[in-house]
Amino acid sequence: MRLTCRFAPNAHLAVQACDRRCSSDSHGCPCGFRGDKGRECRCPAHRLAQYAQRLSGPLLDRIDLCIDVPRLTPRDRRDHVQGESSSVVRGRVSRARARQRLRLAPAGVSANAHLSARGLRELCVLEPDALRALDRAYDALRLSARACDRVTKVAQTIADLEGSDTIREGHVAESLSYRERSWRRS
Repeated sequence: MRLTCRFAPNAHLAVQACDRRCSSDSHGCPCGFRGDKGRECRCPAHRLAQYAQRLSGPLLDRIDLCIDVPRLTPRDRRDHVQGESSSVVRGRVSRARARQRLRLAPAGVSANAHLSARGLRELCVLEPDALRALDRAYDALRLSARACDRVTKVAQTIADLEGSDTIREGHVAESLSYRERSWRRS
Protein backbone atom coordinates (compact mmCIF):
# COMPACT_ATOMS: atom_id res chain seq x y z
CA MET A 1 0.00 0.00 0.00
CA ARG A 2 1.32 3.44 -0.93
CA LEU A 3 0.78 6.16 1.65
CA THR A 4 0.81 9.91 1.27
CA CYS A 5 2.32 12.39 3.68
CA ARG A 6 0.98 15.92 3.93
CA PHE A 7 3.27 18.76 4.97
CA ALA A 8 2.36 22.39 5.45
CA PRO A 9 5.63 24.34 5.46
CA ASN A 10 4.98 28.06 5.51
CA ALA A 11 1.25 27.42 4.97
CA HIS A 12 1.84 25.81 1.55
CA LEU A 13 0.44 22.28 1.42
CA ALA A 14 2.71 19.67 -0.13
CA VAL A 15 1.64 16.05 -0.68
CA GLN A 16 4.29 13.42 -1.29
CA ALA A 17 4.16 9.68 -1.77
CA CYS A 18 5.83 7.83 1.05
CA ASP A 19 6.48 4.31 2.20
CA ARG A 20 6.26 4.15 6.01
CA ARG A 21 8.55 7.09 6.50
CA CYS A 22 8.05 9.67 9.15
CA SER A 23 9.34 13.20 9.15
CA SER A 24 9.17 15.27 12.29
CA ASP A 25 10.70 18.25 13.94
CA SER A 26 11.34 19.18 17.52
CA HIS A 27 12.90 22.03 19.42
CA GLY A 28 15.71 21.19 21.82
CA CYS A 29 13.71 22.57 24.74
CA PRO A 30 10.28 24.00 25.65
CA CYS A 31 11.27 27.62 24.87
CA GLY A 32 12.83 26.63 21.54
CA PHE A 33 16.15 28.43 22.01
CA ARG A 34 18.44 25.63 23.22
CA GLY A 35 21.52 25.70 21.00
CA ASP A 36 20.47 28.98 19.33
CA LYS A 37 23.41 31.34 18.81
CA GLY A 38 21.24 34.43 18.95
CA ARG A 39 19.10 33.78 22.04
CA GLU A 40 19.77 32.05 25.32
CA CYS A 41 17.69 29.13 26.57
CA ARG A 42 16.44 29.80 30.08
CA CYS A 43 14.72 26.46 30.67
CA PRO A 44 15.53 24.93 34.07
CA ALA A 45 17.22 21.53 34.12
CA HIS A 46 14.10 19.73 35.39
CA ARG A 47 12.04 21.12 32.45
CA LEU A 48 14.72 19.97 29.98
CA ALA A 49 14.59 16.49 31.51
CA GLN A 50 10.77 16.42 31.30
CA TYR A 51 10.89 17.64 27.71
CA ALA A 52 13.36 14.89 26.73
CA GLN A 53 11.05 12.26 28.28
CA ARG A 54 8.26 13.06 25.80
CA LEU A 55 9.61 10.49 23.35
CA SER A 56 9.78 6.89 24.48
CA GLY A 57 12.82 4.69 23.96
CA PRO A 58 11.01 2.33 21.53
CA LEU A 59 9.95 5.32 19.41
CA LEU A 60 13.48 6.76 19.45
CA ASP A 61 14.75 3.33 18.36
CA ARG A 62 12.79 3.78 15.13
CA ILE A 63 14.24 7.21 14.27
CA ASP A 64 17.16 6.70 11.90
CA LEU A 65 18.23 10.24 11.03
CA CYS A 66 18.30 13.22 13.37
CA ILE A 67 19.62 16.38 11.78
CA ASP A 68 20.13 19.69 13.58
CA VAL A 69 19.09 22.64 11.43
CA PRO A 70 20.19 25.83 13.17
CA ARG A 71 18.61 29.19 12.50
CA LEU A 72 20.58 31.15 9.90
CA THR A 73 22.17 34.43 10.79
CA PRO A 74 21.16 37.37 8.57
CA ARG A 75 24.59 37.20 6.90
CA ASP A 76 24.29 33.44 6.25
CA ARG A 77 20.86 34.02 4.75
CA ARG A 78 22.19 36.77 2.46
CA ASP A 79 25.44 35.05 1.46
CA HIS A 80 24.00 31.63 0.69
CA VAL A 81 26.75 29.28 -0.40
CA GLN A 82 26.09 27.20 -3.47
CA GLY A 83 26.19 23.48 -2.64
CA GLU A 84 26.02 20.51 -4.96
CA SER A 85 23.54 20.81 -7.79
CA SER A 86 20.39 18.71 -7.70
CA SER A 87 21.48 16.85 -10.84
CA VAL A 88 24.76 15.76 -9.21
CA VAL A 89 22.94 14.53 -6.09
CA ARG A 90 20.25 12.85 -8.22
CA GLY A 91 22.93 10.95 -10.17
CA ARG A 92 24.65 9.73 -6.99
CA VAL A 93 21.32 8.62 -5.51
CA SER A 94 20.32 6.84 -8.74
CA ARG A 95 23.61 4.92 -8.77
CA ALA A 96 23.19 4.00 -5.09
CA ARG A 97 19.62 2.78 -5.70
CA ALA A 98 20.82 0.67 -8.64
CA ARG A 99 23.53 -0.89 -6.40
CA GLN A 100 20.87 -1.64 -3.78
CA ARG A 101 18.51 -3.26 -6.29
CA LEU A 102 21.25 -5.56 -7.57
CA ARG A 103 22.52 -6.54 -4.12
CA LEU A 104 19.06 -6.94 -2.56
CA ALA A 105 17.34 -8.83 -5.39
CA PRO A 106 17.88 -12.22 -3.66
CA ALA A 107 15.97 -10.93 -0.63
CA GLY A 108 13.10 -9.65 -2.77
CA VAL A 109 13.44 -6.04 -1.58
CA SER A 110 14.72 -2.94 -3.33
CA ALA A 111 16.00 -0.75 -0.49
CA ASN A 112 18.24 -1.25 2.55
CA ALA A 113 15.45 0.04 4.81
CA HIS A 114 13.28 -2.96 3.87
CA LEU A 115 15.84 -5.64 4.75
CA SER A 116 14.97 -8.12 7.47
CA ALA A 117 17.52 -8.80 10.21
CA ARG A 118 18.47 -12.03 8.46
CA GLY A 119 18.78 -10.32 5.07
CA LEU A 120 20.92 -7.64 6.65
CA ARG A 121 23.40 -10.22 7.93
CA GLU A 122 23.45 -12.12 4.63
CA LEU A 123 23.65 -9.21 2.17
CA CYS A 124 25.54 -6.41 3.96
CA VAL A 125 29.27 -6.88 4.47
CA LEU A 126 30.90 -5.01 7.35
CA GLU A 127 34.68 -4.71 7.32
CA PRO A 128 36.32 -5.88 10.59
CA ASP A 129 36.94 -2.29 11.80
CA ALA A 130 33.32 -1.39 11.06
CA LEU A 131 32.08 -4.41 13.00
CA ARG A 132 34.27 -3.48 16.00
CA ALA A 133 32.98 0.11 15.87
CA LEU A 134 29.40 -1.12 15.80
CA ASP A 135 30.06 -3.46 18.74
CA ARG A 136 31.65 -0.62 20.75
CA ALA A 137 28.65 1.63 20.03
CA TYR A 138 26.25 -1.16 20.97
CA ASP A 139 27.86 -1.39 24.41
CA ALA A 140 28.72 2.27 25.02
CA LEU A 141 25.39 3.71 23.83
CA ARG A 142 23.35 0.77 25.11
CA LEU A 143 21.73 0.31 21.71
CA SER A 144 18.96 -2.21 21.26
CA ALA A 145 19.34 -4.95 18.64
CA ARG A 146 16.77 -3.09 16.50
CA ALA A 147 18.74 0.17 16.78
CA CYS A 148 21.95 -1.64 15.86
CA ASP A 149 20.28 -3.09 12.73
CA ARG A 150 18.97 0.35 11.79
CA VAL A 151 22.46 1.87 12.21
CA THR A 152 23.78 -0.86 9.88
CA LYS A 153 21.09 -0.13 7.26
CA VAL A 154 21.94 3.58 7.24
CA ALA A 155 25.68 2.75 7.11
CA GLN A 156 25.00 0.49 4.10
CA THR A 157 23.13 3.32 2.39
CA ILE A 158 26.08 5.67 3.04
CA ALA A 159 28.40 3.02 1.56
CA ASP A 160 26.11 2.72 -1.48
CA LEU A 161 26.19 6.50 -1.97
CA GLU A 162 30.01 6.33 -1.94
CA GLY A 163 30.05 3.37 -4.33
CA SER A 164 31.62 1.05 -1.74
CA ASP A 165 30.99 -2.71 -1.80
CA THR A 166 31.52 -3.00 1.96
CA ILE A 167 30.55 -1.03 5.05
CA ARG A 168 33.64 0.67 6.48
CA GLU A 169 34.23 2.12 9.95
CA GLY A 170 33.59 5.66 8.66
CA HIS A 171 30.18 4.61 7.35
CA VAL A 172 29.22 3.27 10.80
CA ALA A 173 30.54 6.43 12.49
CA GLU A 174 28.52 8.65 10.14
CA SER A 175 25.40 6.56 10.66
CA LEU A 176 25.81 6.83 14.44
CA SER A 177 26.30 10.60 14.16
CA TYR A 178 22.81 10.90 12.64
CA ARG A 179 21.32 8.83 15.43
CA GLU A 180 22.56 10.39 18.66
CA ARG A 181 21.53 13.95 19.34
CA SER A 182 21.90 16.24 22.33
CA TRP A 183 18.17 16.21 23.07
CA ARG A 184 18.07 12.45 23.33
CA ARG A 185 17.92 11.19 26.88
CA SER A 186 20.61 8.82 28.09
